[in-house]
Amino acid sequence: MVEAKVAVPEGPFVLALDQGTTNTKALLVDASTHAIVASGAHRVDISYPAAGWVEQNADDIWNSVLGAVAECLADHQGVPIMAISISNQRESVAIWDAATGAALGPVLGWQDARTSAVCAGLSAHAPQVAKHTGLGLDAMFSAPKMRWLLDNVDSAQPARFGTIDTFLVSRLTGEYLAEAGNASRTMLFDLDSLDWNGELAEIFGVPVGGLAPIARSDAGFGVTRGEGAIPAGIPVVSVMADSHAALYLHSRGRLGEGKATYGTGSSVMVNSPRVGTEATGIATTLAWLVESPSYAKEGNVLASGAALAWAAELLTQGDVAALGALASETTASAVSLVPAFSGLGAPYFDRDAVGVLTGLTGATTGAQIARAAFEAVAHQVADVVEAIENDGVTEIAGLSADGGATASPLLMQLQADLLGKPLRVSDVPEASALGAALLAMHAEGVAEHASSNRYSTRTIAPEMSDERRREARHQWRLAVARSRGQSVSDWKEQG
Repeated sequence: MVEAKVAVPEGPFVLALDQGTTNTKALLVDASTHAIVASGAHRVDISYPAAGWVEQNADDIWNSVLGAVAECLADHQGVPIMAISISNQRESVAIWDAATGAALGPVLGWQDARTSAVCAGLSAHAPQVAKHTGLGLDAMFSAPKMRWLLDNVDSAQPARFGTIDTFLVSRLTGEYLAEAGNASRTMLFDLDSLDWNGELAEIFGVPVGGLAPIARSDAGFGVTRGEGAIPAGIPVVSVMADSHAALYLHSRGRLGEGKATYGTGSSVMVNSPRVGTEATGIATTLAWLVESPSYAKEGNVLASGAALAWAAELLTQGDVAALGALASETTASAVSLVPAFSGLGAPYFDRDAVGVLTGLTGATTGAQIARAAFEAVAHQVADVVEAIENDGVTEIAGLSADGGATASPLLMQLQADLLGKPLRVSDVPEASALGAALLAMHAEGVAEHASSNRYSTRTIAPEMSDERRREARHQWRLAVARSRGQSVSDWKEQG
C-alpha cells in the first residue's frame, strides 16, 4: 500500500505576532496561499492592585512573545521567513531601560482608570484634544498613562516609554519607533499633520522629545537581533494595532465597511472619511498609514468578554461555554446586566458608571442572569453602531464580526437581532494577526491570493421582531441610566 504524500508548504512565510491583552499568539502564514501553517500561544497575566488599576509586566509580555514563537516554530525550524508582522493591544503603556529593554515599571493596561481624575482636571482642553486627535478625553488613552509612569518610576538609567508596538519593536530590532495607527490612540497624535502635537504633549506633561518617531504602518521597523526561537536578520515589515489590523483584513479600506471585534473588550470600527468629531462619544482615528492615511470611526466597549468571564465565574465555575448553554435555557428575561466594572466606554465615556444587575425577582433564575450577560455584550456593540450611524456622515454598508466570542451562536444571533441587520461572522479565528500579515505581504510585493479578499464568513440574519427589539433596547437603556446614576423617571421623560 502506498501512502499518500502530504504536501509541505514551501513558503515563503510571514511570522505574524499578535500581542493581545490576555495572551500572545504567533502564526506562521504561507505567503502564497495565506494559509496558517503553524501557531503558538502564551498567556499573559493581568493584575488589579487597586480599584480601577489594571497592570501587566513588560518582561512577561516579551517572554510571552518568545514562548509563542517557540511553540509556533517548533516543527518548522529553518523555514524561509520573509517578514515579521506585529498586531498589538492598544493604548497600554510600558516603560523600559533604553539599553537592556528590561521593564522599569508596570505596563498600565488600556482598561486602567487611575488617571481619570487627571483627565477630569484637564476637561477644559477636551475640545482641543478632540479637534486635533479625534478622541474624547478619557483615561483609556495613553497620554496620561505616560505621565503617570514618568512621575512614578525612579530610574538612574535612561528610559524609553511608549505603547506596546514601540516596546515590541525595541525588543525585536533595537529601533525606537511608534506606528502611526497606534500613535493615534494616545491623545498626542495630530490627525492633520500625522505627527506628535507639541501643544498636547505639553498639556499632558509628556516630553515630546522623548516620544518615539512616527512610522508608517508598512515602513519597515528594522531587522531582528535574534533571541530565543526568533531568527536574526528577519525584517519587521508591518505593525498595526490589533483592531486596525482586523479592519484591514475585513475591509481593505472600503468606505462604510466595518467590523466588531469581541475580545476582553470590544472595538467597533468603520472605514470613514476624515471628518470632525461630533459629541457622539465616537472617536475618529487613523486606521493605518500606508501610501496615504486611512481613517475610521470607532467606539470601544470596556467589558464584553470580561463580562462573560465574570458571569461564568459566578455561575458556571469559569466555563464560558457552559455559561452559553445555561443562557440558552431561556428565551427572554426582565434581567439586565450593565458590566461597568471600570465605568462605561463608548458612546458614554462615563467612568463614574457602576455595574448593575437590574430586574431581579424571587423567580429570577441563573439562566436569566447568564442570558443577561450575553445580551449586555450585544447591547453595548449596538450602542456603538447606533452612535456611529447617527454622526450624519458614516453609513455602515456591512459589518463583520471576529474574535473568540464569535464562537457563541447565541451571542451572534443576539447581535444580529439587536442591530436589526445581517451580521457577517468571520470563520478566521486570528483576524488581527492575519490583517497585519497581509499588509506585510503587500509591502513585500506578494500578490494577494485570489481567495483572500474575502475570508470565509457566515451571515446571521436577524430573527427578532421590530417591536421586541424596541422593547429590549428600551429595557437596556433604563439599566444604563441606573448604572450612570440617572433618575429613571427623568430619563423616561427625555425619551
